[in-house]
Amino acid sequence: MESVLKNVSSSVELLAVAAHSSVVEHWQEQTVSRAFQWASYCEHLHSRFHSNPTVRGTIEKQIQQTNQHLLSAFPGCTQVCFSDLSRLRHLLLQGLLTNPKLPLSIMKTLFDSKHPAERTYSENQDVHGLCNYIVRCKSACKVLRLLTDSLAVGAVGADAEVLGETLMERLEAVMSQSGDLCKAEHFLDSVLQGGEGATPHLCVVISAALLTRKKSAAETASHAVLLDWLLKRHSTLKHMVTEAPTALITDLVKRHLKFRDAYCNVLKEWASDMEYSLSEGEWTTQTNPTLTFQNLTQHFLTLFEACPSVRAEVEKELNILKKSDGDFEVGGLSVWGDLLSALNQ
Repeated sequence: MESVLKNVSSSVELLAVAAHSSVVEHWQEQTVSRAFQWASYCEHLHSRFHSNPTVRGTIEKQIQQTNQHLLSAFPGCTQVCFSDLSRLRHLLLQGLLTNPKLPLSIMKTLFDSKHPAERTYSENQDVHGLCNYIVRCKSACKVLRLLTDSLAVGAVGADAEVLGETLMERLEAVMSQSGDLCKAEHFLDSVLQGGEGATPHLCVVISAALLTRKKSAAETASHAVLLDWLLKRHSTLKHMVTEAPTALITDLVKRHLKFRDAYCNVLKEWASDMEYSLSEGEWTTQTNPTLTFQNLTQHFLTLFEACPSVRAEVEKELNILKKSDGDFEVGGLSVWGDLLSALNQ
């Protein structure tokens, strides 16, 4: 573990040197290639230990100590955190390109268009054409953002389908480079970074991507990664269920079992947050003011229409919850009882 911490510390220091030191003026192609190999080593460490709290905490502590040390040498140095290890090659490249002392010969090597950037970036055999991969990936992100900004709210048509297909193609390409799920999720975070705000057009794009046809095992894997990414971001999922058109939700429920189960759980969570307002004579919620009891009922009906086989199971769960509230038949005493009555009308 001691050697791992030393290597991490050296790699973080190398990142600072690449971005802020004049010594890069004397770097040669072999030096740059070696630097990217160390950055790749750190990305591997992140992939291996990001879910191990003990090892992750130890590495984080070492990174913090290295950051403090670097501040005295490079006052404007950007602080690195553990999650940055997942994209250290990208940060290293960014640092080099912003360093005015980077030799022109190295710059030409990085932008060499005669070499396949995908192969060199994934295998780290050299750095020829490395920028080509980054430029294409970043361009895809920007294009997707620009197109989603212009997409009409609630639109479900060719524009959304094109965006969804573009997103899935880019995701599949990223996954084919290394098979690293962390890199794939980082790409999705970059493209869909507005996800926590979950604007309506963004919800449509995610939905359209999940509804693209799966023609190969690689495309199936891409769908699984995108869906898992969405389900891990609960607030994004809830916004998506709220904002996406009913037709899209219906198609997603039919297509993806995981989405159907998550959708059902969101509806039950919304219902559990509701309180009966005597003054208004209806069920309301503070956590989602725009959600009405009628909306909630319609969502359940959408679920049942899309997948009739789940109705009996869901109604059984609602009856159990109703009984736990006292099994009253009087309206306004149990949201579960009132919900069952509304669903069976």
